[in-house]
Amino acid sequence: MRTVFVTGTSGFIGFHLAQFLLAEGFRVVGFDGMTDYYDVRLKERRQQMLLQSEHFTCVNGMLEDMDLIRKTLNDAKPDVIVHLAAQAGVRYSLENPRSYIESNIIGTFNIMEMARELEVDHLLMASTSSVYGANTEMPFKEGQKTETPLTLYAATKKANEGMAHSYSHLWKIPTTMFRFFTVYGPWGRPDLALYKFVKAALEDEAIDIYNNGEMTRDFTYVTDLVKSIRLLIDAAPVEKAEGEEIPAWDTLSPVAPYRVVNIGNGDQVNLMDFIREIEKNLGFEIKKNFMEMQKGDVPGTWASSEQLEQLTGYKPNTPVAEGIASFVDWYKTYKV
Repeated sequence: MRTVFVTGTSGFIGFHLAQFLLAEGFRVVGFDGMTDYYDVRLKERRQQMLLQSEHFTCVNGMLEDMDLIRKTLNDAKPDVIVHLAAQAGVRYSLENPRSYIESNIIGTFNIMEMARELEVDHLLMASTSSVYGANTEMPFKEGQKTETPLTLYAATKKANEGMAHSYSHLWKIPTTMFRFFTVYGPWGRPDLALYKFVKAALEDEAIDIYNNGEMTRDFTYVTDLVKSIRLLIDAAPVEKAEGEEIPAWDTLSPVAPYRVVNIGNGDQVNLMDFIREIEKNLGFEIKKNFMEMQKGDVPGTWASSEQLEQLTGYKPNTPVAEGIASFVDWYKTYKV
């Protein structure tokens, strides 16, 4: 039985990935800080569900605690590491920037150090579509320059990509960085737009709509995302052989077993259309508070998913209408 070490298993994406891997027959060792960035009871519920599997174990602790990270990983002896844990949230990085340095830079360095020490088969780490920053040419392709991040959150993720490439080059660690695009679905975070919109609507409160609704997003359903990660586990980069041509679609490094991959639905959805779909599921019109663009935000995202499809044969494809319906059904039944 292969063992996968997953950070952030009590978080939204980590929880879904752990469930998916357990169903596929993996042993999963989780690690989570259980921080109070949002209601810890939601994280505890996710963790309790995972602990129902005999093949799941977890350790609660902070990424910055290298002694605990080292002990946990030496005990687990994983074949693969999937590093998802981070201080998340574009807007929160304006309020508490130091937490992003501690978690996203120091914590990620600790994970990379252990991947080096253990010589794992594959290290996979989460980046974000936010690294595309001020780019306006869409769909976003992995080979575009990402030198203009608009928030510290995005800057830390861009730094992670550079750190990972250097370690991959120096220590020959097969490494995949994946860039997420607006992930949504059941068991989502309370700070994400869909959760906030549905909660406010059911409490008869107005929702804040930035840039007066003139925004687009590439919404990616969480099940599509974790299936993509699962398939990428088996697509570990191999260092380019001398004289080997790298396909135009591939971001394989010329000097390291390293690659960056977008994971997105490959579709642009207008924010107001997204809200109308929520209203359709709720059966009433939501009160709206139109606002100017928030600092650090971008008007649009849109992923090219060509490389993901070439590597795995899979393309995320859940329609927004289906994904929103699943979330609303979950939200109406969820109780802390």
